[in-house]
Amino acid sequence: MSKRLHAVGAEFESAAEIYHAAEKVRDAGYTAWDCHSPFPIHGLDKAMGMKKSWLSAFVFVCGLAGFLTGLGLVTVTSFGIYPIIVNGKPIDWSHGVRALQFFFPVMYELTILFSAFGATFGMILRNGLPRFHHPLFNWSRFAKVTDDKFFLVIETRDPLFSDTKAKALLAEIGGKHVTEVFDQD
Repeated sequence: MSKRLHAVGAEFESAAEIYHAAEKVRDAGYTAWDCHSPFPIHGLDKAMGMKKSWLSAFVFVCGLAGFLTGLGLVTVTSFGIYPIIVNGKPIDWSHGVRALQFFFPVMYELTILFSAFGATFGMILRNGLPRFHHPLFNWSRFAKVTDDKFFLVIETRDPLFSDTKAKALLAEIGGKHVTEVFDQD
């Protein structure tokens, strides 16, 4: 099996250390890098220079599609295909707007359903899943990320990536155990 360099990573002792290290890596101009911690760190996204995700807009569009699907479903079936008077509900379009309040549960539920599917599948796509094995799991020290260690990883796909420069930067900003992480082909 051939080994291909995936990233250069470093270990940090505290949340404050990785927060300041993230600011320095961001200021150095790197774009393909990530921080890993055993718990969420308030403000780390900002320190990394991350922008707002497109996922909320995608969920909104999915919810709007669900609402319009529900609206179309109840109007076409009640006023077009099956124009039956039920409990005095008007069946012509001129008075049909008054009847839409009775169909609100259908529109609401489809809005929620489509939004939930959009959030789930959008998150899966955004995270690049399914991915059955990540190269960072080849790094033995990375197992400590679930206990009490913090890791910053600069990936080779970054346009500014240079093995020696990335190692030097991580060592300069206080990273310990600066390591090359390989992906097995």
